[in-house]
Amino acid sequence: MIGITDLHKKYGKNKVLTGVDLDITNGGIYAILGPNGSGKTTLIKSVLGMVIPDAGDISVFDSSIKGKWKYRKEINYLPQIANFPNNLSVKELIQMIIDLRQKPSEEEQLISLLELEPFLDKKLSTLSGGTKQKVNIVMAFMFDSPLMILDEPTTGLDPASLIQLKELIQKEKSKGKTLLITSHIMQFVEEVADEIVYLLEGNIYFQGSIKELKEKTKEKDFEHAIAAIANYKTHA
Repeated sequence: MIGITDLHKKYGKNKVLTGVDLDITNGGIYAILGPNGSGKTTLIKSVLGMVIPDAGDISVFDSSIKGKWKYRKEINYLPQIANFPNNLSVKELIQMIIDLRQKPSEEEQLISLLELEPFLDKKLSTLSGGTKQKVNIVMAFMFDSPLMILDEPTTGLDPASLIQLKELIQKEKSKGKTLLITSHIMQFVEEVADEIVYLLEGNIYFQGSIKELKEKTKEKDFEHAIAAIANYKTHA
């Protein structure tokens, strides 16, 4: 599904990725974790073609993405910060994305699930952060694509919406899809993730299951195991 080989990226003198190697096979939920500045967003945006690496190679769907863009049609992406056009209504934005993607969509079911009907005719500039995130979720989940990338999907969600998000994620997994997720909410990660990919100082310090992580760090608690990774600087 995704193959990353010796990936490097720096901004000025700041080295963000320093030789990342990563293989993600078909199906399952992969949590991309790490402290702020560890390279998570740069890695994700490199897979999406939004950031051009300085060196290394990325393949998606078993083909190098260098110089290509059509592969992105088969990826659903939820950005960490949803910068919507403020002058559009929720309904107008969703329809615009449907027109752009030119794929069958399931927006009506998602709008109902997330109880967005009262907001469809409201301008995006008037919405709360949590409601904007629900719109973000609708646009990320309304198309049937084999790969989903969700960057901090829990941001601003109330408890009921968080439960619905977890159910949506599990539903997509049950269809055999591959999901990459970043989150600072460790309880959420522990509940949904099949595998952890931990980035630190621009490289991968751990890749494996939560059980393997606890065994490696000799910690019984997931949050403490995550905190302990920095002391274990060998690759999984």
